[in-house]
Amino acid sequence: MSEQGFPLATTSWDEKEYAAIDRVVKSGMFSMGPEVARFEEQFAAAMGSKYCVMVNSGSSANLIIVAALRYHSRHGLPEGAEVIVPAVSWSTTYYPLHQYGLRQKFVDIDRNTLNYDLDALAEAISPETRAIMVVNLLGNPNEFERIGKIIGDRDILLIEDNCESLGATYQGRQAGTFGIAGSYSSFFSHHIATMEGGLVVTDDEELHHIMLSVRSHGWTRHLPKFNHVTGEKSDDPFEESFRFVLPGYNLRPVEMSGAIGQEQIAKLPMIVEERRKNADSFRALMQGYPQIRIQQEIGESSWFGFSLVIQPDAGFDRAALIRALGDHGVECRPIVTGNFAKNDVVKNHMDHVIHGALKNAEDIDKNGLFIGNHHYPLNKKWGLLRAAFDQLID
Repeated sequence: MSEQGFPLATTSWDEKEYAAIDRVVKSGMFSMGPEVARFEEQFAAAMGSKYCVMVNSGSSANLIIVAALRYHSRHGLPEGAEVIVPAVSWSTTYYPLHQYGLRQKFVDIDRNTLNYDLDALAEAISPETRAIMVVNLLGNPNEFERIGKIIGDRDILLIEDNCESLGATYQGRQAGTFGIAGSYSSFFSHHIATMEGGLVVTDDEELHHIMLSVRSHGWTRHLPKFNHVTGEKSDDPFEESFRFVLPGYNLRPVEMSGAIGQEQIAKLPMIVEERRKNADSFRALMQGYPQIRIQQEIGESSWFGFSLVIQPDAGFDRAALIRALGDHGVECRPIVTGNFAKNDVVKNHMDHVIHGALKNAEDIDKNGLFIGNHHYPLNKKWGLLRAAFDQLID
């Protein structure tokens, strides 16, 4: 951990992760194999899900969900179908939907929770809506009870981008498990780190089988003998090893990532507990600075980071806040991407519509940023944050 300043991210590895890497090196087996399979089993169990598929990034996790839904017998997402998305998320929440020809409807976020503005979400649903992409932002789960009531008995799929919110819970249930599938990231700066990596959980066996094929070239090699993609596989390994049945990719992770993941998932309860303790201290500190608004928790957040949004009458702007934080060694970055709908890639390349005004997304785009949270106590770091705020306000 850094003793100088307040970093955005630090490693949670110790000798166990390095021993896991050494185990793989000594085995001579580097491409996806038993280490990845073992991690998938452990991750599914930790989330309370039936199935898990590991891929090479959280971005690929979103891609494989959307790709697999295109070929699902009951829940297919045909080209041109409408999918509701929040205006604030990472780019690869949106790109797979675009790449599969889906029409995205951007909806504003709530100014306090930074997740969906639920009134706007309810208004945005139309007869054409086939899916809602739910993004749990900065560790904060959405209010899934209300979202379930908004959907009601309509045939609308719920997909979760939970890449920033591993370990968060809502009404005792893990975020990422409320929809047909949920994505997670195990990139360095996230709750657990496997070098690069991502995961998908689902309870839908057919979706699981489709993802197993799409992950590896669209072939049948990794499917069980009896499966929802081909029915029954041949017993001839030569034939089945190179039988291609779906348009697929190579999204496979490596064995080192699977081995590291086994050690990381064992640490997850500790990581979330420490992050939540830090959040309690952060909220107490921020009571002394009403000029800055912080994220309102839903359920039990796993606190990916701490958002700071400057209030209209604060007396300083974001540029001044960034300078003050930098003066005291506090690293910061925008709240995900701010209002993603403002980007040229949306305006020039994506089939989309914007529902109503995105005023809250615009607010955090212009006035918001976030700082890091970690798996260890931040008692020695709070003074840096306080000094930065005092520099602005005094």
